[in-house]
Amino acid sequence: MKITLLAVGKTDDNRIADLIDVYQKRLQHYVNFEMEVIPDLKNTKNMSIEHQKNEEGKLILNKIDKSDFVTLLDEKGKSYSSSQFAQLINKRSVSGLKRLIFVIGGPYGFSQEVYERGQSKLSLSAMTFSHQMVRLFAVEQIYRAFTILRNEPYHHE
Repeated sequence: MKITLLAVGKTDDNRIADLIDVYQKRLQHYVNFEMEVIPDLKNTKNMSIEHQKNEEGKLILNKIDKSDFVTLLDEKGKSYSSSQFAQLINKRSVSGLKRLIFVIGGPYGFSQEVYERGQSKLSLSAMTFSHQMVRLFAVEQIYRAFTILRNEPYHHE
């Protein structure tokens, strides 16, 4: 199985980008992982929020294949403990799934079409975080999930 973290907009804080890189490198020992960034839209000042979500949605959907399992990172999604999240990833892995995609939308969330394509929604917290921080937290939790599945000492209960 391949895991893709698909995110709208670049990470412009080098400290966060460096930490994301640390976890991406660690993940390579466990799974084929990639983070794919969809560039920010240009000239959004004259776009309505709905139009911006729709344009970002088109870009997101262009990166998704029919056979992919799509999980949207969304504040209204289901929350899991790290151990429960690890079991969820394991379940997807043993199901024969080729690619599991986690999607982080733009600043205003997802278009209706993206919500319709997503098969599940995941909330990292009831709190609101910057999209840059969400990337870091998501990559770290995916890494943590694999250490839990392998009974490695990274995670403590």
